[in-house]
Amino acid sequence: MKDIFIIGSKGIPAKYGGFETFVDQLTRHKKSKQLKYHVACMADKAGEFTYQDSHCFQIKVPAIGPAKAVWYDIAAFLYCIKYLKKHPSKAPVIYILACRIGPFMWLLKRMLKKLDGKVFVNPDGHEWMRAKWNKPIRAYWKFSEKLMVKHADLLICDSKNIEKYIQHTYQSYHPNTTFIAYGADVEKSTLKDTDKELLAWYDKWHLKPEEYYLIVGRFVPENNYETMLREFMRSKTDKKLAIISNVEENPFYSRLKAETGFIQDKRIVFCQTVYDEQMLKKIRENAWGYLHGHEVGGTNPSLLEALGSTKVNLLLDVGFNREVGEDTAFYWTKEAGNLAALIEETDKLTEEERNALSRLAKQRISAAYSQEKIADAYEKILGV
Repeated sequence: MKDIFIIGSKGIPAKYGGFETFVDQLTRHKKSKQLKYHVACMADKAGEFTYQDSHCFQIKVPAIGPAKAVWYDIAAFLYCIKYLKKHPSKAPVIYILACRIGPFMWLLKRMLKKLDGKVFVNPDGHEWMRAKWNKPIRAYWKFSEKLMVKHADLLICDSKNIEKYIQHTYQSYHPNTTFIAYGADVEKSTLKDTDKELLAWYDKWHLKPEEYYLIVGRFVPENNYETMLREFMRSKTDKKLAIISNVEENPFYSRLKAETGFIQDKRIVFCQTVYDEQMLKKIRENAWGYLHGHEVGGTNPSLLEALGSTKVNLLLDVGFNREVGEDTAFYWTKEAGNLAALIEETDKLTEEERNALSRLAKQRISAAYSQEKIADAYEKILGV
């Protein structure tokens, strides 16, 4: 039995976030009986449980601001060390998602090496570029990324662009990298159009199938909500914009409300969160189009899910998104008027044109991003 410890996500079952979705799907599609996943879960109390044949361990994390994530990763790593001392394992792997604990890696890796273990790292996207961090925190993330790369036995990049960045930026360390994307599926939602909960959701937000554009993702500056809101307001579409996000009354939300006046546009609807997987998939399927503004991450699960479900996808024109969408989607820039014009053109698409795009997108997902393919790639790289 090979033990693989995954730390760095908030845990499973997944609610929101790319890493959480990834870990949920990876454990769900596990095939080898010779592999055991152990997943760290952020919680308000310590504990253990089993989910999808994975051993999940809860780490109690104090409310200490931005340092919370660093504390969590270190505590989870130390839990893995303690577990391995009690349950010796042959060549275990601790797989760390994101580069938050670089300054501590020299010591943590030394402890793991004594137990015949290796450290794998998913460098994620450019965390140090996220607008929510101040300059000192951004400097820490960049420094931490450097040290994570230095000490990792293997870096698993979910984007080819990120792999190129790692190889170029840290070539002096001769980083050992490989590319494995996230996965998605193209299966239809199990919900029917007449599902009571679905109809209640539409009624609550005054939406109708195929009469809304959709955004799903964290409400943060680097996902370019400002551009999408401004451009949607500029457009003459008579469709609505449904935003499924964990929106809070934070400074970013307040600033956009004041500067854009989106609250006055009755077409824009903030729909809170939807955690039910089949419900969210159905909402994606019934959207007229999907807007994706992620800019600083690698391959994003919400983009893959959109390509697998939504007929027409409008993506911010950056390398990460082009790499995934190729010729199956439309692309927009942050130039004033660009996205607004694209929305108006998308309004005019015929059903035949929309179906053609949908087929291309689903073929892209099936060929390069199927959950089974990703799970198999991980089991191969983990030596199972």
